[in-house]
Amino acid sequence: MRKLICRSTLMLALLPAAAFAQDAATTTATASTTEAAAPAVDAMPAAPTEAAAAFNPLIGAPPAGKGLVVFFRPSKMVGAAMGIKITEGETELGKLRNGKYLVLETAPGAHVFGDDLNLEVESGETYYVQASMSMGVMSGRKNLAPSDQATFDGLAGKLKKDN
Repeated sequence: MRKLICRSTLMLALLPAAAFAQDAATTTATASTTEAAAPAVDAMPAAPTEAAAAFNPLIGAPPAGKGLVVFFRPSKMVGAAMGIKITEGETELGKLRNGKYLVLETAPGAHVFGDDLNLEVESGETYYVQASMSMGVMSGRKNLAPSDQATFDGLAGKLKKDN
């Protein structure tokens, strides 16, 4: 019994360290993916067409007269059991779970997602937003931050589409 208690205490003590290591590994993988993607961008022609730059085979092209906003949440231990509500004003647009992504078709114009993410959406463009959860005093706190296609593409193999 004493051995079981010692092992349980050790597991609880190491849990924050494991979460920190997972966050660091994801950040390092994202940074190396972004660096690896940089030479490919330099090798492209100087003036790629707008349609070619916006197209992502996983997401697809935006419909005519609309823009796409892709919200994605890398899989992490911190806040893993909690979903992040994606809202615009008082309207809930969806719930983003750990390791998932959500694609929203949006009309062009100014949009405020969550409490503080302002996006000026243009027709025919695709925007990427990375969602994360940070631990608060009583509960988790959602964070929405602008991102880019390279970051999403680096994580796309690990993400699943949220319905």
